Amino acid sequence: MSTISLIIGREFNERVRKKSFIITTLLMPVLMIALMIAPALIMEYSRGAVKRIAVIDGSGLVAGRLASDEELSFESIDLSVEEARRLLTDHFGILVVGPNILTTPGDVKLYANSSSSLSLESNITGQIERILEAEKLKQYRIENLAQILDEVKTTVTLQTFRNDKSQEEDAQARSSVVATATGYVLGFILYMFLLLYGTMVMQSVIEEKNNRVLEVMVSSVRPFDLMLGKILGVALVAVVQVVIWGVLICGVGTFVLPHLMPDDVMASAQVMQGGVPAASMPGDLNPDMLQAIAAMTDAGYILKIFGYLVLFLLGGYLLYSAMFAAVGSAVDNAQDATQLQLPITLPIILALLVMLAVIKDPASRLSFWFSIIPFTSPVVMMARIPYDIPWWEIVLSLVLLYASFVGMVWLAAKIYRVGIFMYGKKPSFGELAKWIRYKS
Repeated sequence: MSTISLIIGREFNERVRKKSFIITTLLMPVLMIALMIAPALIMEYSRGAVKRIAVIDGSGLVAGRLASDEELSFESIDLSVEEARRLLTDHFGILVVGPNILTTPGDVKLYANSSSSLSLESNITGQIERILEAEKLKQYRIENLAQILDEVKTTVTLQTFRNDKSQEEDAQARSSVVATATGYVLGFILYMFLLLYGTMVMQSVIEEKNNRVLEVMVSSVRPFDLMLGKILGVALVAVVQVVIWGVLICGVGTFVLPHLMPDDVMASAQVMQGGVPAASMPGDLNPDMLQAIAAMTDAGYILKIFGYLVLFLLGGYLLYSAMFAAVGSAVDNAQDATQLQLPITLPIILALLVMLAVIKDPASRLSFWFSIIPFTSPVVMMARIPYDIPWWEIVLSLVLLYASFVGMVWLAAKIYRVGIFMYGKKPSFGELAKWIRYKS
């Protein structure tokens, strides 16, 4: 154990002291938040100048009712189509509406003076569709039709309560939106970590093998101890990084976020944490948004989620890094590792695909079994945990995951002890099987 601890310390210190580790550890939470708000910022700043569109309306129904906005500005003109196309080159385009638009809704043409876009065309066709629908509804001679339609519009907010968890009236509602978003993010983090840190172990073994460092080290260290120390050292780096993220996110949610949110929103979120249903909240506040804020500011919930994340990250990493270490010991360069690496990466990619099915139905048989099978359970189970699944499923998944790690280390060590002394040849899967059968 003293030898293994020395190897663990060496692997851990070598990576933690790098500037790249410090930068990614501190910036990753910021980047994750930035990715969440990036779509809104892109949409906000990607808008160009207002596009002027001249409208020639042969029906007399559309031109006066087209609404200009921050993207388009409509102008009704009396020119012919040929004259407009020749003279109005300073406009973005000319919209021509046919005289029989009610009976021939396809008689609409846009002559653009520059490249058009799908969103612009959808804006135009959407407005024309609503105008024509309103005209057709007038034939039914219903007074104040527009007012009636506005009054009957109703938005229903569904509150879901786990009856199998609590049958109390004031039980806390569960948000599928929050669970889906949390599960997707956690599953993707596991997917990224398994590939990133597993590949890191493989690259480290290949580099040390090419530098002939391993030959020197195995003179005083057993190959099994060397492999196990390398795996556990990198695992400790991953755990430290996740723990730091958990502390940062918990600190931001507990101490920073409450000061950034309006007082009424934070008050409603805190009340919701106490179990008050969303129906009791002010009508203008979105229940899903409140539940998201309540979850982000609940230190206990965040710590629980990150606790599960560490357990499944560690178990999944230990399982896969043993296989990656075996592959690294069997080849001389990263190019040769591609073929042997494929069977290892396929289950991780499959787990990411199954995660989409989990979001659709977290209680399905597919979701259950893939969250139990050790090769896919880290990603799939982390996607299911936010849905508040039974605790015994989590325990069973962890037990099988860590038991599989023990067996995989035993198999990988047999390949590792032979592979580190092999040079100049890429072994086949058959040869790897022979290495496993070699007696100590």
